[in-house]
Amino acid sequence: MDLKSVAKGAAAGAAVGFACYVFSSAKPMKKRNIKKDAGKTLKAAENLINDITSVFM
Repeated sequence: MDLKSVAKGAAAGAAVGFACYVFSSAKPMKKRNIKKDAGKTLKAAENLINDITSVFM
């Protein structure tokens, strides 16, 4: 078993768990802001990945 893979999996699980906790304990107005910010973050990550792939191609 690779220790690096285990560490990545544990970190990903902790991040998802924390995100679920924050979202479930947030007030309704805050939930809308969290969803909006998450959407912006995903779009920015997509743009970053597209830019990186365009550099290599």
